[in-house]
Amino acid sequence: MSKPAFTELDLPDRLQTGLELIGYESMTPVQAQVLPLALAGNDVIAKAKTGSGKTISFGLIALNNLSNDEFSPQTLVLCPTRELADQIAEAVRQLARATKNVKVLTITGGSSVRAQIASLEKGSHIIVGTPGRIEDHLGRGTLKVEKINTLVLDEADRMLQMGFQEAIDRIIEKIPKKRQTMLLSATFPEEIKSTIDNIMDSPEMVSVDTTHSADEIQQHFYHIKSQHDRLQALQLLLLNSQPESALIFCNTKVSVNEVTQFLKENRFSAIALHGDLDQKDRDQNLIRFSNQSSNIMVATDVAARGIDIEKLDVVINYELSKDMEVHVHRSGRTGRAGESGIVWTLVDESDKYRLEQVEKLLGTKIEKQELPGAEVLKTQPAKPSTSTLEVNAGKKQKLRAGDILGALTRDGAMNGSSVGKIKILNTRAFVAVDRSLVKKAQESLRKIKGRTFKTRVL
Repeated sequence: MSKPAFTELDLPDRLQTGLELIGYESMTPVQAQVLPLALAGNDVIAKAKTGSGKTISFGLIALNNLSNDEFSPQTLVLCPTRELADQIAEAVRQLARATKNVKVLTITGGSSVRAQIASLEKGSHIIVGTPGRIEDHLGRGTLKVEKINTLVLDEADRMLQMGFQEAIDRIIEKIPKKRQTMLLSATFPEEIKSTIDNIMDSPEMVSVDTTHSADEIQQHFYHIKSQHDRLQALQLLLLNSQPESALIFCNTKVSVNEVTQFLKENRFSAIALHGDLDQKDRDQNLIRFSNQSSNIMVATDVAARGIDIEKLDVVINYELSKDMEVHVHRSGRTGRAGESGIVWTLVDESDKYRLEQVEKLLGTKIEKQELPGAEVLKTQPAKPSTSTLEVNAGKKQKLRAGDILGALTRDGAMNGSSVGKIKILNTRAFVAVDRSLVKKAQESLRKIKGRTFKTRVL
């Protein structure tokens, strides 16, 4: 069956052009259901698996509702983490490429309040932020919301799970009641249902692909006997398959630290992601994983929200989630946007009831598989393909990605194909390079456009 095209929608030319510029032609199932309803002016609730295209849906609505003549915030997007906010803001900027003078700001914790105030004073159209920091600016009077016509709550389940309910309620009290509201989530717990009446006006409900088909994601379950066996089982699976990128989910921060330490001791390139890390370490770890400078990330569910890694090889449930919808969300980190994916889950006798729930969810009988034999322990873990360098300058120093690429390829020092992703933050920049060329890259980056900079390998 052919997918409906974006051209079938009643979108202005500037948005159709924006879609063309980023290569979007046909709609995903969730976009095909959400967009006609939202373009008609309805409030919309969308429940769909992660990676299904929800961001494009509300991004188009925000830009469609935008008045360029009004240089003040008109859309407010609330989401649970800084990483997801950055991801959303970048997606909206891409959609707005053919729309003149659209300013998208991220307002999240972990960044300078003073710098955010300065950016807000210059004016903006679309604000993407976390509830705590948005409420802070509303209290200071530095964020004006009287012109807001579109409110989006993305990953609403996680915001409630993280304790943002009261902050969200206080924010919504200050926003005009006459607005369009969109609520999007991968799961739909009772807490969300109880808040809908307070924030939405006769919303339309869309539910698409809450589970993944066997064609999209292959689920493999491995039985283990004890906690010690769990660690060794993980080691056997990783050594046997040598994935280039693996995201391991644990239920607690303690487990995350234990697994990460075990993997490091056994020479795997592994990094942790959980709520106790400070923002600088979170940024660096996410960038290293995204750059393929580390093969393995070990994370809690909340911390992993907002991770968007292209072609993630495998998701591993080191511990089976207590919430079956969370299991679906974890699985959705691989097999994104039509790509196939693989999920490994370690289970023991205590997981019997939850396994029955997973079977109902998947609609199939789970057959436990055999772990690889002990002979794979002789294998060395795969090394990452790149290393990430940090430069002590960023947007504030007017450093651009093109400047870094130019310095690395100057006078034929390196081939452009040896340079990976480049990420520019406010005061720092990161670039992935071929592991064998790290020293040469450091030499090249000491001088960028005639200026001297310090670099280090993460």
